[in-house]
Amino acid sequence: MMSEDRTDNPGNPDHRNGRPSPDALLRQAAREERGRLKIFLGAAPGVGKTFEMLQTAQAKRREGVDLVVGVVETHGRRETEALLTGLEVVPRRRLDYKGHCLDEMDLDAILARRPAVVLVDELAHTNVPGSRHAKRYLDVEELLAAGIDVYSTLNIQHVESLNDVVAKITRVRVRETVPDSIIDRADDIEIIDLTPDDLLQRLKEGKVYVPRTAERAIRHYFSPGNLTALRELALRRTAQRVDEQLLTHMQAHAISGPWAAGERLLVCVNEDATGAALVRYARRQAERLRARWGAIHVETSRALRLSEAERDRIADTLRLVERLGGEAVTVPGSDVAEAVVGHALANNVTHIVIAKSRRSRWTEWLNGSVAHSLIRRAGDISVHVIAGNTADPLPPKTVRTTVQRQPLAWWPYAASTGYVAAALVVGHALHWGLALNNMALIFLTAVLASAVTGGLGPSLYASVVSVLTFNYFFLPPLYTFTIADPENIVALFFFAVVAVIASNLTARVRAQAVTARLRAKTTEDLYLFSRKLAGVVTMDDLLWATAYQIAAMLKVHVVLLLPENGGVAVRAGYPPEDVIEDADLAAAVWAWENNRPTGRGADTLPGAKWLFLPMRTGRGPVGVVGIDTGGSKGRGGGFLTPDQRRLLDALTDQAALAIERVTLAEDVDRAKLAAETERLRSALLTSISHDLRTPLASILGSATSLSSYGPMLDDAARKELTMTIQEEAERLNRFIANLLDMTRLESGAIRPRTSAVDLAEVVGSALERVHRILAGHRVVIDLATDLPMVELDSVLFEQVLFNLLDNAGKYAPAGSLITVRARRDDGRVRIDVLDEGDGIPGEDLERIFDKFYRVHAQDRQRAGTGLGLSICRGFVEAMKGTITAGNRRDRTGAVFTLVLPEAAAIASLEEEVAP
Repeated sequence: MMSEDRTDNPGNPDHRNGRPSPDALLRQAAREERGRLKIFLGAAPGVGKTFEMLQTAQAKRREGVDLVVGVVETHGRRETEALLTGLEVVPRRRLDYKGHCLDEMDLDAILARRPAVVLVDELAHTNVPGSRHAKRYLDVEELLAAGIDVYSTLNIQHVESLNDVVAKITRVRVRETVPDSIIDRADDIEIIDLTPDDLLQRLKEGKVYVPRTAERAIRHYFSPGNLTALRELALRRTAQRVDEQLLTHMQAHAISGPWAAGERLLVCVNEDATGAALVRYARRQAERLRARWGAIHVETSRALRLSEAERDRIADTLRLVERLGGEAVTVPGSDVAEAVVGHALANNVTHIVIAKSRRSRWTEWLNGSVAHSLIRRAGDISVHVIAGNTADPLPPKTVRTTVQRQPLAWWPYAASTGYVAAALVVGHALHWGLALNNMALIFLTAVLASAVTGGLGPSLYASVVSVLTFNYFFLPPLYTFTIADPENIVALFFFAVVAVIASNLTARVRAQAVTARLRAKTTEDLYLFSRKLAGVVTMDDLLWATAYQIAAMLKVHVVLLLPENGGVAVRAGYPPEDVIEDADLAAAVWAWENNRPTGRGADTLPGAKWLFLPMRTGRGPVGVVGIDTGGSKGRGGGFLTPDQRRLLDALTDQAALAIERVTLAEDVDRAKLAAETERLRSALLTSISHDLRTPLASILGSATSLSSYGPMLDDAARKELTMTIQEEAERLNRFIANLLDMTRLESGAIRPRTSAVDLAEVVGSALERVHRILAGHRVVIDLATDLPMVELDSVLFEQVLFNLLDNAGKYAPAGSLITVRARRDDGRVRIDVLDEGDGIPGEDLERIFDKFYRVHAQDRQRAGTGLGLSICRGFVEAMKGTITAGNRRDRTGAVFTLVLPEAAAIASLEEEVAP
């Protein structure tokens, strides 16, 4: 049973007694010991989160609050930059990453400064490698731990639990996320809301992105439907957090409630057959109310007298609650109505759903009615009494279970005999100083000791033996079972009654304590198992962990089978050496195909050795689990107890959900791979259909002209056509060479043949190849005089330089300057290729080395396959170097930087890694 067994519910008794909840007070105390976090939450970029945060900061500054700016990204918006005026800004620290200096928030400087409030923009930001923390929200947690209040901004698509939902809505997977615990930890969340029409207008006016980027964003991401859905997500997530804050406030201040600020629904579950229909009704009602809902089962003393079928029904009903999205809770209590109302008040429940009693009027008159008690005690909580309906019951169990008969143990009865004998010895020692009625208390103590150590049977045995011993040794006439005084008859009778009652009560308390210990152990194991499953990311690890857990908790052999090639195949088992026969495998396939148990103890193939159970989720079966005691072939009977069957259901439910989660993650990865493959295929077809056909058309046209009109053309015209054929053929050759080089890179066929090379020779050779392409540009070579020899493959590096210079010629205007510069830099050689074009847009910097990716120029799309820079990166990394792209700082233009180790540095590196 996957319900949450709670042996204590601190909210309930404290609310009834007018005392605050200790848990709520502890949560509030923990918050007071650290800084406060305020999040400005938006549905999408551009709604004005940073602007609103700065406005709030300016108001705080005017109030005299000590406030500093840790990091604020204005993105060049003038109105946002104006709000920084007057605010103290902590200088950022600069970190070197792949040859670039990047700015990051200086966490140590802020901690040393210790302001009252610090502004930290973009909570989901990923820090530069080498920073103390990988993510900015971890920096914020350290600031909060130091007692510093933090104002931060966040978009709803960066919340981890909503990542899949946002990807489904926008078809864009957000890579930077923050865990939901950050939202739950926030002291204040301020929604920065903007209607879709207003946000789209801001985009068109260029207040969010530059016009070209804004146009693309409107087409793909910022559609009215996407913005409306994101807006609803932001409002719902904030409402959920506010609801939790309201509940904590009520519990901390012992407010009985309910405060109907938000609807909450609670359905009462017991062993009645109408439970399934009641739960489904509650689920439909919660959907209509758009309310959070759950179910409660109150475990009273009569739970020990329930049959196994009734216990199964309760467990299955609570499992149904969790499958339908509710929270299932089991609480102990002596009065059902009191426990339900206490839980409802502690959790701000506004609606209680309960089934109409089907008991007779006399039974209700004698034992009371839970529904009537709830209605009287509910106060402002609405109580829905639903007519019982057995037309939609839970499916019956299809696997027979066997109640284990414990052998009769002799030692508890021997211990009871010893307790009575000890009481006799003590009674004889104290006989002359105590009255006769006090002597009975000594034997009553022996009865209670027997009940505590042995249970009901030994305690009843001790009661009978104590009555007989007390009569024989202490009631006159002594040493006979005859009773002369009528008063002694009455005393002995009531002693026997008290002994039996006391033994029953004590044995019942003992049974409850034993059951509670076992349940606590099972709940702890299930909790640890769920945590283990949450941390597993691969299917093999998940299956092995599941097989081991089931085997350890049920003391059985386990195999797990998953679908494969239209059937199922064994993927894991414990012990690992177990092998199932073909007949057993056929039974597992039947269980998978029919979604029903089969094998030992089931309705189908009950004589098999193994029992196979389908593992189900809300989407259907995900696999099959097989169990066996490891003994001989079964005879059709079950080998699980009812408690073990319920435990197996809980374990398989958790494992099935984890398998579905891993499978869905793998499906998403496959879908992304398929989408990427489709994108590359489309890009390749586009390149072939345009960039390869264009030179072919020029070659064909020029050749046709020479063939048809050659004698009529003068020498200049023929030479021009011949040059066209040659240039376009060379261009076509470059395109095909790039395709072949990329194929070689992806297949791993590139093996650099490095040697010590003079860089000037390779640069000169590359310029010789590219001189026609750069005929309309000015080229400057600036090589330092102290350049060492570089260990590289001269052929591959020449191709790298050729591609970079060809790229510069495409994107730099005619007559502009292209510079090749090389310097020595701390055991490395740094080569820069600079042009005077428009530079690389910021959004393209991360993707410029991707296959088939081309920067969209403002005037036209440049010719090419989009493979040149990707090939450059592959070749350079194969030669143990790095290549990065950026924009010039002295003027407009792009700069590509290659960093290669010196020949001596390569040799020493190889010596270090050599075995």
